[in-house]
Amino acid sequence: MRRCSTKVAASRAGSSVMGVEETAVRALVKLEQVLPSHLRRRVQALQRATQTLQVYTGGPTVDPQCLTALATAVRDHERVRFNYTARDKAPSRREAEPHSLVNAGRRWYLLAWDRKRDDWRTFRIDRLERPAATGVRFTAREVPGKDAAAFVRRSVASMPNRYEAVVTLHCAADEVFDQRLHHWGTITPIDGHRCEYRTGDDDLRWLGLRIATLGVDFEVHEPPELVAHLQGLAQRLADGCGAR
Repeated sequence: MRRCSTKVAASRAGSSVMGVEETAVRALVKLEQVLPSHLRRRVQALQRATQTLQVYTGGPTVDPQCLTALATAVRDHERVRFNYTARDKAPSRREAEPHSLVNAGRRWYLLAWDRKRDDWRTFRIDRLERPAATGVRFTAREVPGKDAAAFVRRSVASMPNRYEAVVTLHCAADEVFDQRLHHWGTITPIDGHRCEYRTGDDDLRWLGLRIATLGVDFEVHEPPELVAHLQGLAQRLADGCGAR
């Protein structure tokens, strides 16, 4: 039942939770109305604790039980401990005051006050393991700017990426309407028919997918790893379609 309650709320933010299917979500939304009160409170906890950035990007999925545990701690203003793996693969044990869950396409983030570092931190939930409530309550702090989703957006944008892409798009800058591009990078006009797109990611596969699905002609200038990755992808697609 714990997995069911999490899936219902996750339907609001896109299918980034493992095992969520559209038909199952519709049925579970109806099921929520007849759930026992203690289970219904778990559903409501995730709904109230979650904010959504209206973007889409490829990315990892997260454990629904992990989301449920964090959402409950957000609702109850209860400290949590968890194992966390940083971008450089360094492991750590954290104790935090959870404020919000923020969904950005297929990635989920926890915005929390890190007690050891005495500051706000944004944690990617797919790198977070074994969250457990400590039983200690806290008084909620005010997020700088009073907007959790905006805080996470700035935090994510300020982090350096392993791969930084420089791409020329063969369209005018004002013809780029896809909000994904503006969220995950910057667009600069070159002339009336071309613009430069700069974007980055730690995962070369998802960066390649983002570029390959732009919907316009493009030229990739950097990094060389991305050029090689897209060349290999293009060859596999051509072979799969019987092209010679």
